[in-house]
Amino acid sequence: MGGRRRQETGYERKDIRKEKMEKEEMMERKEPMEKKEKVEYYNAEPFFCMRGGLRIRGMQYLPGGHEEGRRYPAIIVSHGFTGDYTSEESYCREFAKLGYAAFCFSFCGGSCDLTEEGRKSEGSTTDATIGTEVEDLIAVKDYVAGLAYVDSRNLILMGCSQGGMVSGLAAARCGKEISKLIMVYPALCIPDHARRGCMGGADYDVEHVPDIIDCHVVSLGKKFHEEAVGMDAFLELEAYEGPVLILQGMDDTVVNYSYAVRAKESYRPGQCRLQLIREMGHGVDDWMRESIVDSVRQFLLGRREVLTVPIIITRTEEEGKTDYKEVRIYFTGYCDTEFFRGTVLPGGCDTQKHFEDGTISIRADYTLEGVDKEGKNCRIHIVNQRVSGEWKPKIETDSRALAWIGEADATAVLEGSSGGPTVRIFFE
Repeated sequence: MGGRRRQETGYERKDIRKEKMEKEEMMERKEPMEKKEKVEYYNAEPFFCMRGGLRIRGMQYLPGGHEEGRRYPAIIVSHGFTGDYTSEESYCREFAKLGYAAFCFSFCGGSCDLTEEGRKSEGSTTDATIGTEVEDLIAVKDYVAGLAYVDSRNLILMGCSQGGMVSGLAAARCGKEISKLIMVYPALCIPDHARRGCMGGADYDVEHVPDIIDCHVVSLGKKFHEEAVGMDAFLELEAYEGPVLILQGMDDTVVNYSYAVRAKESYRPGQCRLQLIREMGHGVDDWMRESIVDSVRQFLLGRREVLTVPIIITRTEEEGKTDYKEVRIYFTGYCDTEFFRGTVLPGGCDTQKHFEDGTISIRADYTLEGVDKEGKNCRIHIVNQRVSGEWKPKIETDSRALAWIGEADATAVLEGSSGGPTVRIFFE
């Protein structure tokens, strides 16, 4: 996927593992598209709107071959600290393929000094605050809602890092105007960082805050600190009552995952789904971004995550055949959800057939043993294969409480890590 590489500073500092182990072939890539909305391309064009006297610059991505008179659900993706609209373009491209009108934009005064002028919105970085970025996002939301091809009853906000925090605060302000909210490693640590004098990667005396705060690739005004230090973002977030998804890396060294846990607790029971991701830091590569798109897709379709199985690879075997190479990856693992708790029995195996023409056939077969939500002993047998570009597990169980999962439509999303992927199984 495309998209400008983010500046490795402040709340957008890269902290990701770039190397892929051969074992991670269990995470074969797939096209994250719903069959009924599948399109082969998208249309992209710039847009502009105003917040007060400042011009906001962005890009919009529409499903290819969109129909005249049709109104599409819209998703607005906000970038993080020092970013610009190109930071989140790759998400927007994928959402357009899924049938959404997708928008990304640059915050006024929200981009780093090195950003090309043609990608910036108007405004000075020393005038920008969390509050002004919330106003920017609301201005974009109002613009998008007024477009003839957008379903204003289905507006979704999504943001990464500082943009995730801003999206959460904007959703709280807008209430029922926002149908769903997605926050990806939201930088809810900013108020605490302001109180410590390390906001945005800077180092300053909180007792003598300078008028200009040097964050290396961007300069912030004192007003950014003064606003942030007095914020309680968690109290503000709880005003939003719609569905929320938070995606947070367990290895994030910029925003500790405890902030995401606290954010989840700010919402009503059952309102927010928190997805903690092994070995993900503060930022993603293309491979992890694809997995995030898949998880967001399940959330937007209203599917429930019922089984979550972190896989632990134990050994790998290879065998040459006449016209292909067979790789067998053996693994254990566990599941700990409200529906089932147990472990993967010995013998779990991911069998891959690598053919000479480059195609790969993959089939994972394993059994979990444990207790269901009623506390009764049971087993769950899973065979996971790709069907029309998706992982479609077939499931059998001897649990009466879980008998329905054998008949329901299931889709799996895989998240990579060095020791084996996490398999998340969603149901309609």
